[in-house]
Amino acid sequence: MTTETITHSAEETIAFGRKLAGELSPPLIVLLCGDLGAGKTTLVKGIAEGFEAARAEDVTSPTFTLVHEYRGPRITLYHIDLYRIDTPRELETLGLDDLLAPNCILLIEWGDKFPRLRRDHDVEITLQQIGEEQVRETERRIRVTIR
Repeated sequence: MTTETITHSAEETIAFGRKLAGELSPPLIVLLCGDLGAGKTTLVKGIAEGFEAARAEDVTSPTFTLVHEYRGPRITLYHIDLYRIDTPRELETLGLDDLLAPNCILLIEWGDKFPRLRRDHDVEITLQQIGEEQVRETERRIRVTIR
């Protein structure tokens, strides 16, 4: 099932993430796809708030730490950034399989680089900035595909 929405600000993207959290049930592997600056981390801010795992202002990009963990009352979210991971061997050393427990959701940025994650994911969320280059502020098309 695929749905699509357009948000017009970071606040709307966060609000959409909160709403989307109500449709996600662990365990899940969620691929977050989109160019740099497309709004992947902004969406995760809303998902984390929706699960009461973190406040939006406490969610940051895990570009350098690779994995951020957010614990909610019922669910643990792992926000994972694979931008700097280049090989399947490097991916394996992260031990992502060990993180996927019955109450966990893995939100993986740049996971579409790896055939294994393309094959094994449950949900794919694609974010794309839309509009003219000069207006390119925060208008986004968000496509959610649930397998």
